[in-house]
Amino acid sequence: MSTNTAIKIENLVKRFGKGDSLVEVINGASFEVKKGELVALIAPSGAGKTTLLMMIGCVEEPTSGTIWLGDEKVYENRWLTKQTRKIRREKIGFIFQAHYLIPFLNIIENVTLIPQTNGLSKQESEKIAIELLDYFGIADKAYSMPSSLSGGQNQRAAIARALANKPEIILADEPTAALDMKRSVDVVKMLKKIAQEQDVAIIMVTHDEAMLPLCDRILKIKDKKVVSEEVSKFQDLH
Repeated sequence: MSTNTAIKIENLVKRFGKGDSLVEVINGASFEVKKGELVALIAPSGAGKTTLLMMIGCVEEPTSGTIWLGDEKVYENRWLTKQTRKIRREKIGFIFQAHYLIPFLNIIENVTLIPQTNGLSKQESEKIAIELLDYFGIADKAYSMPSSLSGGQNQRAAIARALANKPEIILADEPTAALDMKRSVDVVKMLKKIAQEQDVAIIMVTHDEAMLPLCDRILKIKDKKVVSEEVSKFQDLH
């Protein structure tokens, strides 16, 4: 596999239920995402966007297929490691529609939680956290509680938290859904900057077509498979 490939999916299948209640969500999805790419994932509601993201993130077990994360094959018709939690902690950053910051921890404590869980010292974790919060323009909120921040500031803190373990991959599930247009554009531009400057592969699930021209590439779930579409198709929406 190319050293520039961060995610490689081959013939991925996901079914829920059995017998008459069997539902097939994904059937034979194959695609790659390169390091440094911001890729949008779009599909109608219920078509399996979040399910696909959670399989890539080693949260949801596929029915069959193959998943490569970087140079490690993590799934081939079964998990090839028992350390899926470790993979999530070390290789992947998650961003969600809601920020899910822990309400009784201040911002810097939220951001340092995963690095410290991974064994990094408190001092080194806080150094990384302050650098990230400064990068996102909210270093002055480091010791504030999430309840005192705006929605946009909390989402920036959540992105900082996702980056704190220096992941190779970021999986963002509707990260702009709770934000207004200006803040949504700011967040997506920020994600693109992160992808380019830190060589991180980012897959962003979105329902907002206005965000698509800001991405490098678009993946679409169609007929239970994943197809690639050019951003130029959506340029007139920008």
